[in-house]
Amino acid sequence: MSSQHASPSIGTEVAPSSPDAGASRAGSLFRRGRPGDVSPLRTGSVVGIVALTLLLVGAAALSLAVGSRSIPLGTVIDVLWSPDQSEASTIVHTLRVPRTALAIIVGIALGVAGALMQGHTRNPLAEPGLLGVQAGAAFAVVLAIYLLRVDDLAVYAWFSLLGAGIAAAFVFAIGSTRGGPDPVTLVLAGTAVSALLYSLAQGFVLRDQTTLDAYRFWAVGSTSGRDISIFWQVLPFIAVGLVLAAVNAPGLNLLQLGEDVARSLGMSPWRHKVLGVVVVMLLTGAATAACGPIAFLGLVVPHIARFFAGVDYRWVVPYAGLLGGLLMTLADVIGRLVVPPGELQVGIVMALVGGPVFILLVRRHRMVRI
Repeated sequence: MSSQHASPSIGTEVAPSSPDAGASRAGSLFRRGRPGDVSPLRTGSVVGIVALTLLLVGAAALSLAVGSRSIPLGTVIDVLWSPDQSEASTIVHTLRVPRTALAIIVGIALGVAGALMQGHTRNPLAEPGLLGVQAGAAFAVVLAIYLLRVDDLAVYAWFSLLGAGIAAAFVFAIGSTRGGPDPVTLVLAGTAVSALLYSLAQGFVLRDQTTLDAYRFWAVGSTSGRDISIFWQVLPFIAVGLVLAAVNAPGLNLLQLGEDVARSLGMSPWRHKVLGVVVVMLLTGAATAACGPIAFLGLVVPHIARFFAGVDYRWVVPYAGLLGGLLMTLADVIGRLVVPPGELQVGIVMALVGGPVFILLVRRHRMVRI
């Protein structure tokens, strides 16, 4: 059966019949406003970036003002610029600024990582946790609690980063061939390594009540109780990851056409895939170290970004980052409001929202052969 009539499977695309055909498709990928192209209302633009940035600023202001003790926005602005000894100033600077800053950068990191993960695997149901980074971070935190009796969240972050890095390197070694990291093999290796590390972590947790109590506070995924020092610890890793993601994003447009076409147009697929995997691991590891595992954000956000930005990854990646920061911040705010005077952790809120969305995504692709 010819490639024109074969049904594509999840995680794969039909390669063009020739490099010339691929080059033609690559050119059409960037043309806009012509019949048959993506609607101008669904293409990335500077206006869209500015709009999302303003929404993110608004969500950050809401996060600083809303909580078990609401503070007028005017007062928030005053104490931000002129800290004093008032209760409002203490709440804003000690509690809400750190969690708001963490929600923004973690959401941005997971949104970008999810977009790159789905782009490199060409799988609409892929998410950053598939590479074993979150499982490695969790296992390292459990060891730190069980063996070293660590009880400081700032120290958790360093162990989490170390565990994420080691797990990522292990998965990368298993999933790589002479032609570079294979997306399908990486996902399979990540799934296997994640299952192993989570099982080992649960074994340690069940052996010791103290470890269980400390670990479950970290593993639920939360921005509360985090000191601003954690923000500064993970910020350099996320900043480097975002710069590398900006470098990696344009080449994803060519990789969607197939490696042979990308190679014929002068790109090195091997180098590009290696860089993409490193970026996903770096961003996911830093985000997990800061707030613990956050489910579904990296899965859902890229789909929303593609709905508004179209198929050009030069726009999908920044849209996904801003949308990730926006959704993470709003989920944190919602968690403070639904069960007053307590709160739901942001990881729980994201799971409650992301679960139904994931089901919808699966149903959307149910007719696609696996």
